[in-house]
Amino acid sequence: MMILKKLLTTALPAMLMHAALASAAPAADVGTPDEAVAMVKKAVTYYKANGKDKAFAAFNDPKGPFIDRDMYILVLDSNMVMVAHGANPRMIGKSVGAMKDADDKPFGKQFSDIGKGKGTGWIDYKWPNPVTKVIDAKSTYVEKVDDLLIGCGIYKK
Repeated sequence: MMILKKLLTTALPAMLMHAALASAAPAADVGTPDEAVAMVKKAVTYYKANGKDKAFAAFNDPKGPFIDRDMYILVLDSNMVMVAHGANPRMIGKSVGAMKDADDKPFGKQFSDIGKGKGTGWIDYKWPNPVTKVIDAKSTYVEKVDDLLIGCGIYKK
């Protein structure tokens, strides 16, 4: 009985704390909605202060300040052509207007709708995660600035 009591008062709380910390650890490896919004705000400020050329170079820099874990900045022009993409430079120059995700969902139209509408919002689709290389559910927050949409997404598990 004494061993059981000692186990319950010392070992069990330690095991529970370890389990809680272990399950919380992966969450720190992925961006949150608030962090995505903050990164877009930071990118908008940088763009306004430095202009397109310098901003796009910074957004596309894989070691730059606009890459954080699985989050990166993307920029679309008014024709829905990718002009900056922090995780995949091969996307630059591609039109996303008619693109569909892994579930055949036309997510490119959602970007266009936000650009033509209220100018800010979230878009949900499936996209390759640059960290895991697996297609995951993603939500991207975008803001319209001048003739551009600047966005940052988070991957959901």
